[in-house]
Amino acid sequence: MQTHVTTTPFGRRPMTLGQMASQITANSMPSGLTVDKWKVFRSIREARELIGATDRSLAILNALLSFHPDGELSGDGGLIVWPSNEQLMARANGMSPTTLRRHLTVLVDCGLIIRRDSPNGKRFARKGRGGDVEQAYGFDLSPIVARAEELEQLADAVRFEKNAFKVAKERLTLLRRDIVKMIDAGIEEGVSGDWGRMACLYQKSIARLPRSAPRQILESVGEELQMLWNEVHDILASFTKTQNLDANESHSGRHTQNSKPDSISEFEQRNREKKKRTTPPRKTTICGACRSASCLWG
Repeated sequence: MQTHVTTTPFGRRPMTLGQMASQITANSMPSGLTVDKWKVFRSIREARELIGATDRSLAILNALLSFHPDGELSGDGGLIVWPSNEQLMARANGMSPTTLRRHLTVLVDCGLIIRRDSPNGKRFARKGRGGDVEQAYGFDLSPIVARAEELEQLADAVRFEKNAFKVAKERLTLLRRDIVKMIDAGIEEGVSGDWGRMACLYQKSIARLPRSAPRQILESVGEELQMLWNEVHDILASFTKTQNLDANESHSGRHTQNSKPDSISEFEQRNREKKKRTTPPRKTTICGACRSASCLWG
């Protein structure tokens, strides 16, 4: 018996070119292609922002995948599932009917599933004499199989970006800590250097950081601080070599009392306290190096 494979949604839902593109992608799927459905789902979950999916829509997709009996999705097998809305809502943690319909549309628009609606819009499967499914109406999961490699690449891109952001943030944190403590050490030890200018350069770089900085800004500020770090480090290293200081401070005849907390430098603590003041100070100190009243080393 020859049946017609539906390509348009039931009722008032319109047909879009995006839906047509999903169907073309599914129809061009290589024969014999098989993927682990939960592995692909993890890729979709990691790349959801790039795909345009939402947390709620992924909960529904997870439920749809659970209705497929096998752990693998094969291009040669049946990839249409036909759960009722009640069954989907039960497996999607009691999602409301309105929310269910809205996020099913999101999955369709993202190109992750295809609606295969029956003439009356119902979801069901018609079986032949041998018990095999001859025709099914419901949600077609074939786009997931056809796009498995693409989805994995998108997930890799997201993982790379997250790691790059973490590295940039860690680098910036270390540079800030090093520069602040090295400048303080240079001032306390009486090392000759234009510490006021370097302190102002540091503050100008840090002032560029918004509350939620993207990776590109973190890396840009990190490059500025790296150059400043090189300058401060070279001055202290050169002074240390000329003084022939012993690396072990216990052999030195002097003892330096460290009154700064380990977690934050004193000058940054002063900066935070300055922001919390409700009344301005009576006297403003002008930095001799940069002529700025905001310099903490002025």
